[in-house]
Amino acid sequence: MYADPPAPQPRQPGENPPSTGSANPLDGQPRAWEFNPEYQRLVTAWQTALPLLESLTTALDKAYQLARSPQTWDAPVGGRYVQDLAEWRSRLAMYRQAVLTSISDEAADTPRWVPSATGAPHAFS
Repeated sequence: MYADPPAPQPRQPGENPPSTGSANPLDGQPRAWEFNPEYQRLVTAWQTALPLLESLTTALDKAYQLARSPQTWDAPVGGRYVQDLAEWRSRLAMYRQAVLTSISDEAADTPRWVPSATGAPHAFS
């Protein structure tokens, strides 16, 4: 069994954007920030995928436990069925790891805050 990678964290109540560090408006630093919609998309993807993966894992584990029971099978085909279910459990665990890792890696590379276009002066707009 694999451990899940760190989940992207949604915006917390009271969380503030990064400070600019300078009060001079001409230093090239953005004055307005917004929570990155791409980062929020990754948070939503994680929150959508995790329950689905959990339900698949739970259903497959239940079938595996029932198949291993001596009351379920009394033929050699039962052993093959249990081996097939074990293989599917392994594949699902690797798939879960791949999906969650890709979301986590992309979230690690995506900034939480981006400069906002609203309120910023634009020439010829």
